[in-house]
Amino acid sequence: YGAKIRAPHALVMTFLFKSGSLREKLKSIAQATYTHSRNLAYFVFTYKGLMALQSQLQGKKIPFHSFFAACIGGWLVFGENNPINSQIIMYLLSRILFGLSRLAVEKGYIPQPKQDPFPLVAALMWGTVLWLFEYHRQTLQPSLQSSMTYLYDDSDVWHDVSDFLIYNKRTDSK
Repeated sequence: YGAKIRAPHALVMTFLFKSGSLREKLKSIAQATYTHSRNLAYFVFTYKGLMALQSQLQGKKIPFHSFFAACIGGWLVFGENNPINSQIIMYLLSRILFGLSRLAVEKGYIPQPKQDPFPLVAALMWGTVLWLFEYHRQTLQPSLQSSMTYLYDDSDVWHDVSDFLIYNKRTDSK
């Protein structure tokens, strides 16, 4: 699963934003795919093993078991701050915030919105990320910085249609 998810992402991001030889780019794609896949496999093995152990020790499965097993697995497998783990954690964070918001409504902790809050969330997210990009760029994750630099800075200069179709930052003098 990790390879299925990471390989296409690594392929696109590497060819869009990384310099180097074809061999170096392919090595980078393989390394990112391997790291993502290995980490997911280690995490699943750790999580399921700890779940089984807790269930065996207590004679039943309780909700805290999943939280505890995932915390231990997260610490052991995803605790190193590197680009792959960082992207996975950011991916999870966004989905967790949406999930907790829905749970808060479902449990009655916050009222059901009268209209869809998604447009407001989208506006706030884009407003915040562009403000950070323009005034505090260094605080953004490197691949997001690269994407936003491509979209908002590099797009200020165009040479010909190949800039639009391929990549708009020249490394040669054309």
